[in-house]
Amino acid sequence: MARKPSPPPPEVPQFALYGEQQRADGAELVHIETIQARSRQHDWHIGRHTHKGLFQVLFLMEGQVRAEVGEAVRERAGPAVITIHPSLEHGFDFSEEAQGYVLTIDEQLVYSAGRDRGDLFAPLFIQPLALSLEHMPDLHARITSLLDSLMAEAAWPHYGHTHLLEWLACSVLVLLTRAQAEQQSAHQSGRGDFELFSRFRAQVEQRYRDQWQVGQYADALHISPVRLNRLCLKVAGRTAFDIAQDRLMLEACRKLTYAPSPVASIAYELGFQDPAYFSRLFKKRIGVTPKDFRQQTSPGEA
Repeated sequence: MARKPSPPPPEVPQFALYGEQQRADGAELVHIETIQARSRQHDWHIGRHTHKGLFQVLFLMEGQVRAEVGEAVRERAGPAVITIHPSLEHGFDFSEEAQGYVLTIDEQLVYSAGRDRGDLFAPLFIQPLALSLEHMPDLHARITSLLDSLMAEAAWPHYGHTHLLEWLACSVLVLLTRAQAEQQSAHQSGRGDFELFSRFRAQVEQRYRDQWQVGQYADALHISPVRLNRLCLKVAGRTAFDIAQDRLMLEACRKLTYAPSPVASIAYELGFQDPAYFSRLFKKRIGVTPKDFRQQTSPGEA
């Protein structure tokens, strides 16, 4: 009797920024919510999933958590911090008294924050970091203050809202990077790919207005275009070309939202010789024309 084939393993869900299936148009690069706000709805269990292009940091202030991150399992009592790279499957089981925060940060912010130091936050995400804050009361207090400020700003946006969210989130990451370095808990194995990718992202930050080709980025990194693309697909799930184009379009979206300049002027500022081509490319990658995007995000402006 023929043996029946085994059923395929269940597909691990991939969520957007807030745990939903799709990311909202114009979603911010930083999101924060309390552990209890979402976990209580699911009986304190969050099944394994991923967040493409999104870094997460779990801040457990009270209670316990059993965290599955990649192949590792971490059991921690608060106060503790666990970091999660976008490529890693992860899930959590919290105790009912668990309290804390989940900070989600878009990769655009993580990689652009360092500018010419693209590996600024690399030690936090080379592999899952599980850092106890129990014996670091000063750090615990400073991080708690920043997270409280993030929660307040997220709940009631004012002028400069987006910038303040990004600055506060980066401040939290800098403090964690310091603490991680002081404890000398970084593992040296596995740094190569992440640091090389971070150097590529730093190059993108410097050169996206010049509209460099993939070969030019590869030459600057002293690797082949094939290796660069494989690296980007491995770490980010996108080609080097798409990453550079996404950064260019992100800047275009920002300028269309915050700058009163005509669309043609913005096209020239971003290195386009033909504004019409800029408009076609923008619609292809964003889904609407620059004019329509501006009307949707800045309804008070013509």
